[in-house]
Amino acid sequence: MDQLEITRPDDWHLHVRDGAALKAVVPETARIFRRAIIMPNLTPPVTTVAQAEAYRDRVLAASPAGSDFQPLMTLYLTDNTDEETVSAAAAHPDIHAFKLYPAGATTNSDAGVTDIRHIRGALDAMADHDIPLLVHGEVTRPDVDFFDREKRFIDETLTQVVEDFAPLRVVFEHITTREAVAFVESAPNRVAATITPQHLMENRNALFRGGLRPHHFCLPVLKREEDRQALLEAATSGSPQFFLGTDSAPHPKGAKESACGCAGIYSAHTALELYAEIFDAAGCLEQLEAFASHNGSDFYRLPRNRGRVRLERKEKPVPAELPLGEEIIVPFRAGESLAWTATPLESA
Repeated sequence: MDQLEITRPDDWHLHVRDGAALKAVVPETARIFRRAIIMPNLTPPVTTVAQAEAYRDRVLAASPAGSDFQPLMTLYLTDNTDEETVSAAAAHPDIHAFKLYPAGATTNSDAGVTDIRHIRGALDAMADHDIPLLVHGEVTRPDVDFFDREKRFIDETLTQVVEDFAPLRVVFEHITTREAVAFVESAPNRVAATITPQHLMENRNALFRGGLRPHHFCLPVLKREEDRQALLEAATSGSPQFFLGTDSAPHPKGAKESACGCAGIYSAHTALELYAEIFDAAGCLEQLEAFASHNGSDFYRLPRNRGRVRLERKEKPVPAELPLGEEIIVPFRAGESLAWTATPLESA
């Protein structure tokens, strides 16, 4: 198959930052994707309805002229998030979820939740109001092996959250391990997961190939090859519990190539092309549309998009660098060529 048309996709996990970076990266997603779940880990974090409204306005202002791109906003859970905030968010048409960051788990997560017991009231309210919980699933204690943080979070926290707060819908974000795949597959259908292109394409060897590779450092970190294979099988299985979420995260080149390099991989520039290459290599191109365009909208109870995107087996070079305001960014697969090119056909 050298050409494929699919329903216009959505990105169910996206970082666009703010200010000059926001203006640089939003058009890359809006070119192909109709909607995106926007992460709230700004500095300071987006914790109120008013902050989310203002942030949405800035995202829309950064979208290309005439674009129909829709940012779907989220609020950042803290130890102090109360039931009134949940009720206000659930009633707002542009707020679609709350994001749980364990404190210290990733970029701009210092204000995150220190103990799940502190947000039991908020989780009860989320279940009552049917607003999803999005989870960065890692423990952050220093005694836990870095490559085991996701599994320990499943065992110590996530299993209990799913059991205790029915009928709460939960998205286990950017899963990275075979244990996470098994957890989602065995969970009720109100539990789903997003999977990134980097975790489908690379294992942890990519961090050290030819020397330390800071542009392959993300959180959760890349895992073993057996984990990558489990993720690939899940993504291409056709299961409605797995869908596209890039976790595309722009960081300036200097911040990545530093003594304490930050975590995050930028893939928005070629996101759909990356997934097409992954599904093609697995012999499962026929499953791409469900993963990219159907499963996420169904889980979030939003209408499927009406626009179409054409994918052609046509080489697409990835630049070595891209502008990021006054800085530059190194995208995923920088300096290489992808096998597929995506072109939007019509607007929704």
